[in-house]
Amino acid sequence: MGRVISIANQKGGVGKTTTCINLSASLAEMGKKVLIIDMDPQGNTTSGLGIKKDTLENTLYNLLLGEIYLEQAMQKTPVENLTLIPSNMDLAGTEIELINFEQREFILKKIVDNAKYLYDFILIDCPPSLNILTLNALTASDSILVPLQCEFYAMEGLTQLLYTISLVQKSLNPYLEIDGVVFTMFIATTNMSLQVVEEVKNHLPKHIYIYRSIIPRNVRLSEAPSHGLPISMYDERSKGAVAYALLAEEVIERRKL
Repeated sequence: MGRVISIANQKGGVGKTTTCINLSASLAEMGKKVLIIDMDPQGNTTSGLGIKKDTLENTLYNLLLGEIYLEQAMQKTPVENLTLIPSNMDLAGTEIELINFEQREFILKKIVDNAKYLYDFILIDCPPSLNILTLNALTASDSILVPLQCEFYAMEGLTQLLYTISLVQKSLNPYLEIDGVVFTMFIATTNMSLQVVEEVKNHLPKHIYIYRSIIPRNVRLSEAPSHGLPISMYDERSKGAVAYALLAEEVIERRKL
């Protein structure tokens, strides 16, 4: 049975999409069967994997509305063992489209539950805001992986997310866990990055795991999406590629616990 992990943080620009693409690719390259779901109407995960999002007929939007089956929405990616459920701006209409649906927060869960046995991991790239899409993602997930940018307001975004998670646990998904926090955009030469890491470690509840793997700010990592490739295929020797490979190993290791 596959594990469903939402990549989430209510603060934008923290590396959610970068983490979702590159962690998924690294897991797939290690022989795991992975499904990645682009839950953000911006569709950056979709384009970052080389899929032309604006020309797609079948996307997550059509799947959530019950217009197509899961298999019809699936797209192959450049990475073997990695399949994508793509999105584009059509997905922005779901807030209105789903308003009269019964149990509308559980639509994705029903879809994902039927696909769990086909994959080792299902990763969901969440939008930065708390809306029906985010609630669907968290309701469908076993756990949440939180990318945390090494910047001054990191704890503020994390505090908001922890509050949201507690609400979801109480009303929609009591089994939802926090998989852990992964630091992103780390600059080893600045005091700010080091201070943020120490501050989070000191203030984070003890039961929340902090991944040993830290993702650096890396030019090659930021270039890769424009080529429609994960960093492991764009520049496998870059610091970003090495960091995400180590993160994938750690995720697999924790999955065995």
